[in-house]
Amino acid sequence: MAPASTQGWSGKVRAAVLWRSGSQIVAQLIAWVSTFLVIRMLAPADYGLFAMTQVMLVFLNTMNGFGLASALIREAEVCEQRLRQTLGLLLLLNGTLAMAQFALAPLVAGYFGQPLVADLLRVQALMYLFTPWFALPHAMLSRQMDFRRPAQVRMLASLTGAGTALVFAWNGAGVWTLVAAPMALFLVEAIGMTIAARAPLRPSFRFTGMAGIAGFGGLMTATQFFWFVQSQADVIIAGRVLDVHSLGLYTTGLFLAQLLAIKFVPPVNEVAYAAYARMQSRGAEPLLATVRLVMLLALPAYAGMAVLADPLVLVLLGERWSGIAAILPVLALAMAMLTLQILFAPATNAIGRPGIALRVSMIGSLVMPLAFLAAAPLGLTGFAWAWVGGTALVLAATIALSAGAVGLATTGLAQAVAPLLVATAIMAGALELAGSALPPLPPLGWLVVAVPLGVAIYGTVLAVIAPGRLAEAWRFASGSADRQPAPSA
Repeated sequence: MAPASTQGWSGKVRAAVLWRSGSQIVAQLIAWVSTFLVIRMLAPADYGLFAMTQVMLVFLNTMNGFGLASALIREAEVCEQRLRQTLGLLLLLNGTLAMAQFALAPLVAGYFGQPLVADLLRVQALMYLFTPWFALPHAMLSRQMDFRRPAQVRMLASLTGAGTALVFAWNGAGVWTLVAAPMALFLVEAIGMTIAARAPLRPSFRFTGMAGIAGFGGLMTATQFFWFVQSQADVIIAGRVLDVHSLGLYTTGLFLAQLLAIKFVPPVNEVAYAAYARMQSRGAEPLLATVRLVMLLALPAYAGMAVLADPLVLVLLGERWSGIAAILPVLALAMAMLTLQILFAPATNAIGRPGIALRVSMIGSLVMPLAFLAAAPLGLTGFAWAWVGGTALVLAATIALSAGAVGLATTGLAQAVAPLLVATAIMAGALELAGSALPPLPPLGWLVVAVPLGVAIYGTVLAVIAPGRLAEAWRFASGSADRQPAPSA
């Protein structure tokens, strides 16, 4: 039996994951209902214009100081003065970013040849002013492994954002709907998180003793910058070679494919980072446990998305978005690899090796733009396949650079993933056969049949070839993982 302290910490991690990821599921369900309703009311061109503004927003947000706040999580002790100093630095950084975006907005609009982009960016500049008020409280609560109160705030913020989006879209606001909704969400989150963490309201602009935090935060900021290049290169390139309608189709298809990787995995990584920082003596096992649990759900989800792309797009988005179905299976393959790749950074950051994630991001910032440039002449399909080739190379680099630092054997990683791949492949093949054998069904009818059928096939195969995986997931969810070791299967 594990020592009581280990059991207590494991239980705390489990509760944190369930609150953080569970609340994310609830928040995302709220957001999805709103998002898919709004997509039906807006045009692809609206999403194309919005994607153009995201290039500057994502770029400047790499410098918003979130890495500085995250550095507090690793500190043994944090005093009130350090919190006030961090708040002061965040306010300075984000105020500067807001002014920079306001001033540079016409240049971005000129690059894409869309004057409206400048107006959108000027209004979106206000969002930087909210960042300090949820970045610092987030770090304070993460230090305590308290994800319950942030979860409650995020759910309230999601409701606010969803309601704002529906009201604006219903009243014909067009692309401005996509600007107003996140602004309302961030405002509520900033107020709620500050209250929940009882964060300081009075900043200090004397930064004596901040060198260590600034250094760690600087490395994380550099990593985020290269991640920006990696993740936004497609829009930077596609925005010049595709019309706004096609760009809207591409970015919305990418949004659908990335729902799991971008919306659900980051909350798990937040908990993982805080947990890894206090579990370094256990080597690679915490990382492998995360891989087993996340990929247990991710792989069949992506396979189902690929096999059911046509009815999924028609049911969720409507006929005008049917062009997405051709690229969704390709993007799903890329996102399966991306999901695995982004699980490594919390482990290497937590052992004080943020340079590894930085090097991976540097590689990605070179590989992905080259892939998109090479694929640009092929249009939408080319950009989708560029994601596959580029992500495969970045994943290989991530494993090569990270394995030694965290004590991970590649055979151990293969054993963690292989049974899940086998069960996923069998499930996907069975759904393809069922789709051919059954009489034609309307899109919604086929989804109603296929989803539970796929779950049943996947679960049955996994129960036969690797029963320990299902048992491990059950022990984690039920809390009995505190008392039993993880399975080797």
